[in-house]
Amino acid sequence: MNEARTYETGKQEERVILVAVEREKENTDAQQSLDELQELARTAGAVSVGRMIQRREAVHRAHYLGKGKLEELKAYIAELDANGIICDDELTPNQMKNLEDILNVKIMNRTLLILDIFASRAVSAEGKLQVELAQLKYSLSHLVGLRKNLSRLGGGIGTRGPGEKKLETDRRNISERISELQRSLKDIERHRQVMREKRMKSSAAIVALVGYTNAGKSTLMNKITNADVLAENKLFATLDTTTRKIELPSGGEYIFTDTVGFIQKLPHNLIQAFKATLEEVKYADILVHVVDVSNAAAKNQMDTVYKTLKELGCEGKPIITVYNKTDKDTQRPFPNDIDAVKCMEISAKTGKGVDELLSCIEDTANSFKKRVFVMIPYDKGSVIDTIYSRCEIIDTQHKAEGVYIECFADEQTRGRLKNYFIQKI
Repeated sequence: MNEARTYETGKQEERVILVAVEREKENTDAQQSLDELQELARTAGAVSVGRMIQRREAVHRAHYLGKGKLEELKAYIAELDANGIICDDELTPNQMKNLEDILNVKIMNRTLLILDIFASRAVSAEGKLQVELAQLKYSLSHLVGLRKNLSRLGGGIGTRGPGEKKLETDRRNISERISELQRSLKDIERHRQVMREKRMKSSAAIVALVGYTNAGKSTLMNKITNADVLAENKLFATLDTTTRKIELPSGGEYIFTDTVGFIQKLPHNLIQAFKATLEEVKYADILVHVVDVSNAAAKNQMDTVYKTLKELGCEGKPIITVYNKTDKDTQRPFPNDIDAVKCMEISAKTGKGVDELLSCIEDTANSFKKRVFVMIPYDKGSVIDTIYSRCEIIDTQHKAEGVYIECFADEQTRGRLKNYFIQKI
């Protein structure tokens, strides 16, 4: 394999100024967006020393900011002794190069920041491949703008993981490495599909936890399944999908899946690279939408989650929305969610409301089940096991010809049982 070399470089504190353009015709809150950008910068290890917002009809095609604002920013950088800026939007290679030439500091944007955090968070082999693929695709499209920019400070944000390897490689070598990564991920995707099909054949309902990053999905996963998933008060604390099978008090088996958190302006290359992982949501029977109601931007975060779910083709699935972190001082009323079949208040940290959530999950799973009557021969023990693990049992009777069962069964299970259907006894 033709791997580019990695170079270790000295570390230096990154003092950055956060920069945004607030479009006049768009209904966006630049300050709120910069609050999130500041948290991203903190997660990546940078210190935010200031921020600047310019209200314009659109971003400047060549410099992102207008020329007058650029001069103001240059003076601001000197005043605060900053050694970099982070723009809240994607920058073109030309914009990055021009900003670098004018400001003479390291230029970053939201996309590079998120890619950098993913590089530091990836643990599994699949996660590392996915992040490297996304970074390489970004590097390939921004090669001209990145060459000078990433070499300025030597290390730091935007240079972790595969990003450190790219300065001395040309487009052909990057393209070759991208092809290698895509082949490797295809192999992993095939394996994931096999595992997914096995889970779907197990007759256990699949429940996916979805939500904005740092909403508390991993904490809730740990509380429900004792999965021991890393849960920190940081954005994208974990990237790897965790799946656990548990039996709820009623006796029904459920498979819970924790997914990577969503965020506004999630880089397209990351969505593509993590497609196989994100598609776990697509095959779930029920989605549990975890919302951090202690966050002032909870409503915007909910909108981002629904937008991402739509992009993944997950419309129409039953969604239970849980308003999490109610143990904190939260502002009421909580945002209304008309797309959810049920909204609940919980605290994944303390466990408050979790038992009620599990009951709601069972009720929701049973709501799309239909009552059936079957007679199962005694030599079909595996079929009986499927019924007991997947269905809500109403009545059981042992007859001479087999086991009579009256139960609520979902569509997939009903398909398996159709040869055993009888009239109610």
